[in-house]
Amino acid sequence: MSQQDWFDKDFYKILGVSKDVSEKDLTKAYRKLARKYHPDANPGDDTAENRFKEVSEAYDVLGDSKKRAEYDEIRKYGGMPGFGSGGGGRGGGGAGGFGGADGSGGFTFDSGNLSDLLGGMFNNGSRQRGPGPGTGPKKGDNLDAELHLTFDEAVEGLTTSVHLTSDASCSTCSGSGAAPGTAPQMCDRCHGRGVLDDNQGFFSFSQPCDKCRGQGRIISSPCNTCGGRGIERRPRQVKVRIPAGVKNGQKIKIKGRGMPGRNGGQAGDLFVKVKVGNHQLFGRKGDNLTLDVPVTFAEAALGAKVKVPTLEGGTVTLLLPAGTPQGKTFRVKGKGVQRASSSGDLLVSIKIDVPGELSDEQRAAVEALALATTTSPRDHLMGVE
Repeated sequence: MSQQDWFDKDFYKILGVSKDVSEKDLTKAYRKLARKYHPDANPGDDTAENRFKEVSEAYDVLGDSKKRAEYDEIRKYGGMPGFGSGGGGRGGGGAGGFGGADGSGGFTFDSGNLSDLLGGMFNNGSRQRGPGPGTGPKKGDNLDAELHLTFDEAVEGLTTSVHLTSDASCSTCSGSGAAPGTAPQMCDRCHGRGVLDDNQGFFSFSQPCDKCRGQGRIISSPCNTCGGRGIERRPRQVKVRIPAGVKNGQKIKIKGRGMPGRNGGQAGDLFVKVKVGNHQLFGRKGDNLTLDVPVTFAEAALGAKVKVPTLEGGTVTLLLPAGTPQGKTFRVKGKGVQRASSSGDLLVSIKIDVPGELSDEQRAAVEALALATTTSPRDHLMGVE
């Protein structure tokens, strides 16, 4: 990469991100493009290989917070007359000044300041270099999966397996990318850094190594299963323990069971979203269970002992006082969702059952009740005392 490239190339545009992009989203965009244009995925495609180099060059700068800040600073002044040119645009503002052809322009600093401004970004040749940004350990991406449970399973908890098909560490080479019995070798051109320095006097630029394609290592005998990628796509099962009382829509994190890492990086995490089915009798509000219990008019009016079912299969006896109204809710302590440190309750709502058809005996009894009733519950609506 030439010196002029730092002023001419818009690395943000190359990676398809905005200038205020976060580090996380920047890395995500880079990985997506690198996977798309990687030479291993596009054998013989020169256009894809060139695009891969552009993406790698852009991330080499923007992926380093210090370089990124200095790059932004340089781009800010890159459009000024004379900056980055052969010197023909310099005005008469004095040595080291950046101004217009008439000597105006108000941005001036000496060579020492210029070195401070550009030295970190362009890696002055006297600095000691470390590994390139593409060769260090990279954590794998996270994965999402869904698990469907019955109502009872969600309340009681269980240990089960999630079935998914995803990228995983190659089962043949254990993720090394090299055929069994062999191992990747450090690239002798970039010495494992994945980048090469192009010294141009005061400046030193970095670009992906053309021999190892930015990987920092050479695989002479690629694994036949994964083709040297160290990753294969295959179905797998992940065991997951669902705690008692898990709620519909809740996510369970299984650490290290996501996408495999690269260059020795740790694997991502798996997030399992729980989908809970309905129960034919019970509902749920937090850790409380809900239940609608139908009773006759006589039971509600006169009072009664009513047996109601519990989720675990037993029953409890509910004492209805005389005059229990429609919708009255009774609480049965400790018969809800059971947790290690607490338990919910069973909320029983009374529903008065009105028969659709009456026998002759029932009709006679209801008519007698009607004759004996001298007031109406609607009297207060009419202003009748």
